[in-house]
Amino acid sequence: MEDILEPNTYGVVAEFAHADEVLAAAHKAREAGYTVMDAYSPVPVHGLDEALGRKRSILAWLVFAGGMTGTLTGFGMQYWMAHINYPWNVGGRPTVSWPAFIPVTFELTILFAALTCVIGMFALNGLPRPHHPIFNTPNFDRSAIDHYFLCIEAKDPQFEEDKVTAFLQECGPEAVNTITDA
Repeated sequence: MEDILEPNTYGVVAEFAHADEVLAAAHKAREAGYTVMDAYSPVPVHGLDEALGRKRSILAWLVFAGGMTGTLTGFGMQYWMAHINYPWNVGGRPTVSWPAFIPVTFELTILFAALTCVIGMFALNGLPRPHHPIFNTPNFDRSAIDHYFLCIEAKDPQFEEDKVTAFLQECGPEAVNTITDA
């Protein structure tokens, strides 16, 4: 039986000083067959998502669906109120005058899309999460300033701590550390 008090290995992290080094290491790791890995950098690194094997997020489609829901809700609400619930004949004008419905429809489209974007971003990123095991990495505070980190996680099917550590050492990092989830 596994000891509850003993922390589990989260992964092996390599620290790099330059963006091109972490990009090259990510490409090598992908070629070596590692699939469950992540990179941390202070600035966007062109090509890093592809090197890590990342796919496009579904957030754009969620926001589109939220916007369309807002559009249909805004127009449908006004149609129901003006034509079904309380039709009022004012000077022989039609009860459904779509140009008058545009402002409310537009505002609900933006509101629903924005709320979907915020809620979807939090849900897809697994937030809120006050602590992540990667924060246990020595010097990880420099990931927001001037250093780049590549983590091959223990969830990877090919993960063997000694082999991953040796592999990352070959990539020429400044440091390689094994981190735990505690």
